[in-house]
Amino acid sequence: MNFVFVDIILLALFVIFVSVFLYRNKKNLKRDGLLYIYRTKWGMNLIDKTGKKYQKTLKVLSYVSITVGYLLMAGILWLFGKLIYVYIAYPAVVKAIKIPPITPLIPYIDRVVPNLNLPSFYFIYWIIILAIIAITHEFAHGIFMRRYDIKIKSTGFGFFPFFLPVFLAAFVEQDEKSMNKSGIFKQLSVLSAGTFANILTAILFGAIMIGFFVLSFAPAGVQFNTYAYSAVDIQGINSINGNLLDNATYSQLLELSGDEGYNKFEVGGENFLLTKESLIEQETNFDAGYLILYDDAPAINSGINFNEAITKFNGVKVDGWESLSQEINKYSPGDEVVIVTTENNYELVLGEHPSDSSKPWLGIGYSKSERSGILGKFVSWISSFKKQQIYYAEKFVGAEFIYDLLWWLVLISFSVALVNMLPMGIFDGGRFFYLTILAITKKPKSAERWFKGITRFLLFLLILLMVFWIIGILS
Repeated sequence: MNFVFVDIILLALFVIFVSVFLYRNKKNLKRDGLLYIYRTKWGMNLIDKTGKKYQKTLKVLSYVSITVGYLLMAGILWLFGKLIYVYIAYPAVVKAIKIPPITPLIPYIDRVVPNLNLPSFYFIYWIIILAIIAITHEFAHGIFMRRYDIKIKSTGFGFFPFFLPVFLAAFVEQDEKSMNKSGIFKQLSVLSAGTFANILTAILFGAIMIGFFVLSFAPAGVQFNTYAYSAVDIQGINSINGNLLDNATYSQLLELSGDEGYNKFEVGGENFLLTKESLIEQETNFDAGYLILYDDAPAINSGINFNEAITKFNGVKVDGWESLSQEINKYSPGDEVVIVTTENNYELVLGEHPSDSSKPWLGIGYSKSERSGILGKFVSWISSFKKQQIYYAEKFVGAEFIYDLLWWLVLISFSVALVNMLPMGIFDGGRFFYLTILAITKKPKSAERWFKGITRFLLFLLILLMVFWIIGILS
């Protein structure tokens, strides 16, 4: 059964359950701006007990939490600047990405933007992760409030009316007068506590994710993401699809290329292949005078797709590039072999290796792609313990489902911590920034001007990003 169907059923059951619960307790449900707020005293005793019992530990952690807050604020501002630079300087990259710069992590985003190669992201993941992140974030705020004797009015949950009751948010409502009377250090500790909790959540579940993967998966094949290729001088191309050329130009190649399948290029007696789509994507290389063309190799001619991992070579299981190379080298050029992948079986004839005609050749490879930006680096880091060239099979049914849930929990925990320290009014980072300026200038009006100024400036940059994204997509 397709899990998407199960996921929709679970979502429906969740909506029904929460709707019934809220209806029965509607006296505690009130509208507050864009949210429906369900106030309760749930967790108050635990918050109060923790905040009072571990005062010395929490005092030390205050310094750590505030430091982490400043690091995250610097990180998100750097990332913001990096995004603006990419969107202005590299419109081709923006056009290839195809998603707006401000994109929430919504269920099934992996299908909305398949080119990002993200794990599955189901509704049930969304609900579980939001609950874990929101509760730990707000509880941390509450614990540090009680550590510094800041009064708490209530705890509770929030629901957006147009998503009611799917979108879950948690809150700890402090007494504003009590909060404002506290010193700047105490307020900074409280404000940074939520993001600090998100970082700890990411670290904890990151360790769990790695341990779970080691116990639940085993190498079971070879993953490849490119065919063998060569850089070819455009003017050196003698023909395309049988059409002879003399001092070929990019416009000629584009005009003579077919829309479907691979186009055949002949260069100095050697054959190469490339789709028209890939030819268009390489337009920027025309100024450099070269194109990247696939070699006329057995793998590309047999139609093995990039998203298929090779699990068997002529009946022998392979669990990595070394074992695959050992099996290939048992044969000679011209031998017929059967390759089994995670999707299909392929019969093909091994070719001659370009560097040594006596050796057999399949013609596949793996090109490691480097992600940019803080989030990109973090995404790469949380998966760095896995070898990207290896296909891993689950040891029991459901292992991949659990691993993907943990993967998203780690990523979103870090993302929430990072974004929440953006120095804008709607985030904890906004007041955190205001208090920092107040501590430096000792002037509330000056701090207020800086706070409003940075908020307006960042909003302007967000609008600018969207404008450049639209221009990039339409160009």
